[in-house]
Amino acid sequence: MRVSVIAVGKARSLGPVLAEYESRAGRYWRLEVVEVPQARGRLAAAVLPKEAEAIRSRLRPGFVRVALARGGRGWSSVEMARRLERYSRGPEGGVHFLIGGAFGLADDLRRECHWALSLSSFTLPHDFARLVLMEQLYRAGTILRSEPYHKGPK
Repeated sequence: MRVSVIAVGKARSLGPVLAEYESRAGRYWRLEVVEVPQARGRLAAAVLPKEAEAIRSRLRPGFVRVALARGGRGWSSVEMARRLERYSRGPEGGVHFLIGGAFGLADDLRRECHWALSLSSFTLPHDFARLVLMEQLYRAGTILRSEPYHKGPK
């Protein structure tokens, strides 16, 4: 199944470890990571529409859209694995995970998403959020194949 991560800005501080988990997750999913440019500006009202448009330009029709957002719902690792499994068997072409910039995602873009996912009740730096998502994509693949990486409940 196709899994696309569309992130505003470039990965900086966690580049090597992020590349490692992207490689691991890529064993289980047809993974694509797209970095769109971070818009310049100090006001969310000026920045968010530009970043939303850059994200929209990379969206594929038919894909499930998941916004990573503070106000989203938390999924367990097993729940994420099961959702991805369902999408891989359904009519969806894949899943887009959207990671916003410093101001998050534009409200209208969030409303266009099927799900809002919260990785933590903490506010995470974007590199950390991307790393957590990649690790969870890797973990979901190991759960679905019953591989020994995941030690929690199945």
